Amino acid sequence: MSRREVETLDYVAFAKRIIRAAGERCANGDDFELGELVSVRDDLEEAITHAARGMHDNGHSWQYIADGLGITRQSAHARYAEKVPA
Repeated sequence: MSRREVETLDYVAFAKRIIRAAGERCANGDDFELGELVSVRDDLEEAITHAARGMHDNGHSWQYIADGLGITRQSAHARYAEKVPA
């Protein structure tokens, strides 16, 4: 495993800890704070899209990306491929 992979895994683990902690804080908070936590979903989906497209741009196949996402190749392509206007 390369150094970059280890750092990326550590970074993702850190993000998970922060999100869990945010949930715990919101449990003792107000409704608008819960709404802010929900808005993290959009940020996460944007990050996943960026990562999937970046992996594809760096030469990984849609099958490789789909395996990481736990979905089919067709689903990965349909969801994360750049949409080109007609």
